[in-house]
Amino acid sequence: DSLSDVFSFDELRDFIDGVKRTVSDVIWSVEPKIDGLSVSLTYEDGRLVMGATRGDGFVGENVTENIRTIRSIPEVIEDTSALVVRGEVYMPRDVFYTLNEKREAAGEKLMANPRNAAAGSLRQLDAAVTAERQLDIFVFNHQWGSLYSDGRDCTRHSETVARIGELGFPTIRLLAVTGDTEEILSAIDGAVVKIDSLAQRKILGEGSSTPQWAVAYKYPPEQKETKLLGITFQIGRTGVLTPAAELSPVRLAGTTVSRATLHNLD
Repeated sequence: DSLSDVFSFDELRDFIDGVKRTVSDVIWSVEPKIDGLSVSLTYEDGRLVMGATRGDGFVGENVTENIRTIRSIPEVIEDTSALVVRGEVYMPRDVFYTLNEKREAAGEKLMANPRNAAAGSLRQLDAAVTAERQLDIFVFNHQWGSLYSDGRDCTRHSETVARIGELGFPTIRLLAVTGDTEEILSAIDGAVVKIDSLAQRKILGEGSSTPQWAVAYKYPPEQKETKLLGITFQIGRTGVLTPAAELSPVRLAGTTVSRATLHNLD
């Protein structure tokens, strides 16, 4: 599932205090928020057999051939039990900037942001194109199957991340594993805050669309001032009028913005 978002330290404190009313002695793990495309990797007899996107949470896309072009994903792991791990495929920022410079020089449409670039690259019909995009991945948990050949299960998220790393997957470096709220706040820089205990996660459970045991701390988007040159209206196929702002071009979040829809107040 995707995560609920909090946008201030006050909201984060409220979330932590709310969880503590249900479970006690909570230890949290804090990890960077990766802006990419969520995927699952399936291994059988220690070999990668399938890579799929999360899709709508029930049905995803089979992108196995494209997943194989990501060099940091191991084709073979030492654990021979059936195993599915989850991760976030992303495009490194330097790769994104270089890609947009080449597209700009060729007169092609620029990629909007690294997240969209990663998603589009992973869904390419030609795996050779995906390979050129130099995607990478961070694996952050496992969905089912044992991480140990003796069938032993991990009991904490931090233990899971450590074991996934031992198997050869690139993992997210945890910023903190702590029960102290102030330590969590000092560690955050666009991060995901999760209960470390897997048993306590089950007690809190899943909401209608997001888990109750984790939140993503979000920062305000990058903002710049520019000049409004005019407003035009587009007519959609259903007859809806959508206003669009024509702007003096400005570099923002790695791309040049010269147009913006005005369909909502924000």
